[in-house]
Amino acid sequence: MKHLTYTLTIIIGITFLCQPMHAQKTGKKYRIDRYSSLYLPLGKISFADSLVSFKMGNPAPLKQFQDSTQCLHEPNYKNYQTPNFTSIGCKGSITVAFTDNGFMNLKGRDIYIFEVGPSREAATVEISENNEDWISVGTITGGKSYIDLDDFDIDTETVFYYLRITDIATLCRSKTAGADIDAIAAINSVIKLNINADVLFDIADYKVKESALETLTELSNTIKQVDKATILIEGHTDSDGDTAYNQKLSENRCLSVKDRIQAILGYDALYDYEIKAYGESKPRVENTSRANKKLNRRVEITVLPPKDYFEGILD
Repeated sequence: MKHLTYTLTIIIGITFLCQPMHAQKTGKKYRIDRYSSLYLPLGKISFADSLVSFKMGNPAPLKQFQDSTQCLHEPNYKNYQTPNFTSIGCKGSITVAFTDNGFMNLKGRDIYIFEVGPSREAATVEISENNEDWISVGTITGGKSYIDLDDFDIDTETVFYYLRITDIATLCRSKTAGADIDAIAAINSVIKLNINADVLFDIADYKVKESALETLTELSNTIKQVDKATILIEGHTDSDGDTAYNQKLSENRCLSVKDRIQAILGYDALYDYEIKAYGESKPRVENTSRANKKLNRRVEITVLPPKDYFEGILD
């Protein structure tokens, strides 16, 4: 019998809706101008909530507009005279983190930056999954600052947690020099949970252990933040053993996790379930060591927007 240890990765995701869904209670609208608003299905947790670094530009804005924390959390811009936004100065930059969520390249727009004030001040935007490797995702010019990661060939599997904005010096002589940032929203926001799955299964078995019920209950309580979704469960193994055996084992473990989660969430809940078993065909890393093989033995659960949401987005 094979000795298998799995890692369970939970990605809870929801994306931008053109209009709010009545069945979904967690979403929230945010006004972006007199005539339009932005809908965030994960509501207030969708915003950058931690400052990583702030490099003040030169010329700098007046001191009252230099509070770097004013660009975090939900937008609260009132008017140009009230310093409840962050001005980063001419050629200044600010890096923020999403600590209780991340964002991905899913169908539709992915990011919205609340650049406020009477002037349209341009800035470049970069994203990173680890605060080390950065990817440029274009330029915002103020006003309605949407970013669609698909425009920049960003892959659809990586979860990003960091975003950097750098002013490009279009307007440097004002009391709020540089881009003025009120908030940074992840439209395609996701919540990712990592669980060591050896608490879920006995060796070479696909039945969820009774001792794992508390863990799965806590997990399901997190999933309940999204009240209508498609739950995609994907199973993976390492390359040890027979290929057909690995394929079947990954499928059975997916089904076991699905059955347990569905029982906890309720059979009448507004969730659809999909199963994809990959066996050993999609390793995360090369199967060249025991540590690497442990990483490859995993079940991944992605809670995505409902199918009817995707049907409503034009290609």
